Amino acid sequence: MCGRYALSSTTNELITAFVAAGGRAADWRPTYSIAPTTSAPIVRTGTDQDRDPRELTLARWDWPKPPNRPAGGPIINARIEKLTSRFWVGAFSRSRCLVPMSPGYIEWTGPAGDKQPHLISGDGLLAAAGLTWTTEISGARARVFVVVTREARDASGEVHDRMPAFVTPDLWDAWLDPTPLTVDGDARASAGNREELLELLDHSSQAVARTMRTRLVNRSLNNSRTVDKHDARILDPITEPTAKPA
Repeated sequence: MCGRYALSSTTNELITAFVAAGGRAADWRPTYSIAPTTSAPIVRTGTDQDRDPRELTLARWDWPKPPNRPAGGPIINARIEKLTSRFWVGAFSRSRCLVPMSPGYIEWTGPAGDKQPHLISGDGLLAAAGLTWTTEISGARARVFVVVTREARDASGEVHDRMPAFVTPDLWDAWLDPTPLTVDGDARASAGNREELLELLDHSSQAVARTMRTRLVNRSLNNSRTVDKHDARILDPITEPTAKPA
């Protein structure tokens, strides 16, 4: 996890829920199958922190691999266990975001060629921990993000061994705080700041995990290119696995 998720909220609903400015998310419409390399709303610290402490904006779910990494798909997740490592420490220190999800995210069970999608949802609008950055993609500057994941707990663990690390509202301010966790010239203070925030995130995500539940959903989700991602019915519960698409 996380390789697909849904966000049924409108731009105005997200602005209200996160008490955020509109940013550049005006073109958003509810989407029930958000796949890697597409753009989706994130919540981050606004550019004018005095006027707009939070900003809702669109970002691409895609963290390009550095040149020394093997070729392959984009990086879309950051393991919570690796946030203090060299690759992630800069973004974790000073460029965190929230990734809204509603009703939740999608995982699969079953063998290749015969996979069954499951919707894993919680209570209302969820906010996954994320990291965001501005980088160059195809010669143009673009904002990107990844979802922070952790070992799955409770019902989530019945479907997959990883799940998003969710942030409860009481932790939103701390997670979005732009003050760098890294203190120049003070390695001990830097490490302490990182460990403190990770501990808070661990407790927060465990609390949300206890609310999660799962249900089988339509196998049209197996193909992110052909599924009608704006059709809410793809997340309707089914009682039996649906036939594979012809």
